[in-house]
Amino acid sequence: MTTAARSSPLTIAVVYPDLLGTYGDGGNGLVLARRASWRGIDTDLIQASSGRPLPTADLYCIGGGEDGPQVRAAAALREDGTLVGAADRGAVVFGVCAGFQLLGGSFPDSEDRSHQGLGLLDVRTRKGTGTRAVGELVATVASDGPRSPDGGSLPRLTGFENHGGVTSVGAGARVLSHVVEGVGNGAGDGGEGAWSGRVVGTYLHGPVLARNTALADLLLGWALSGPGGRESLEPLDDTEELALRAERLAVVHESGRRDVVRRLLRRRG
Repeated sequence: MTTAARSSPLTIAVVYPDLLGTYGDGGNGLVLARRASWRGIDTDLIQASSGRPLPTADLYCIGGGEDGPQVRAAAALREDGTLVGAADRGAVVFGVCAGFQLLGGSFPDSEDRSHQGLGLLDVRTRKGTGTRAVGELVATVASDGPRSPDGGSLPRLTGFENHGGVTSVGAGARVLSHVVEGVGNGAGDGGEGAWSGRVVGTYLHGPVLARNTALADLLLGWALSGPGGRESLEPLDDTEELALRAERLAVVHESGRRDVVRRLLRRRG
C-alpha cells in the first residue's frame, strides 16, 4: 500500500477547542496528525479557536462540550460558513457528541429549546427524558457503514459516552454502528452515530481515535485522496494502541458479566 505524494501538508483543524474541548476530544486531531507523520506525511495541525475565521483544512475535528458553548459554536460556524463550504467540496468532518449533534439539523439546549445545526448530517437531536447515557460504549460498524480502503468492515468501535440527547437518523444519512453495550443514539433502534459522504458523527469519547485506530486511518485515507476516493495507507505498528483497545473492551465485558450476575442474584433473592 502506498500513499501518494502531496505538494502541500495535510491540514487538520481542531474546531473551537475553547468551546468544544470539555472531554479531551481535541486529542483526535493529535492522533490523526501523529499517524500521518509516522508515515512520512507532512501535516499542519491547527487549533482553530472561536472568535476568528475558521481556516481551510482537509480534515476537521469537532469535540464535545456543554450546552451553552455548543449553542455558541453552532451559531458561529453557521455565520462563518467555512465548514459547510469545505464539506461540500469534499473535506472530511468528524464530530463527537456535541460536535455530532451540531452537524445535524437541530439540537436542544439545557432548557430544551431547539437550535439550528449545520445540516451536514440528516440527524435531529432532542432532549432525553430518561437516565443520562454515561459509561463505556461498544458498537459494531453497520453493514452499510464506512468501509476500509480494501472494502472490508471496520473493527468494533469502543469509547465512553456521556450525553443526555436522543438523536434520530433521517433518510439522508446512515447509522454508523449498532450498539453492543451502552446507549448510543438512544432513539430506540440500537444505532450509534451517523455518517454521510465524508461527514461522520459519534457519541464516542476516549479520545475515540486513540481507541479505534482503524477509524482514524479511514478518515486520514479520505482526507489524503481526492473527492470520492480512498487512499490506502502504509500499516503501522499498533501494538500499544491495540493493547489499550483490548483493555477497554475487557473492562466492558467484565462490567457486563457482573451486571448479569447481579440480575440473577436479584431474581433468586
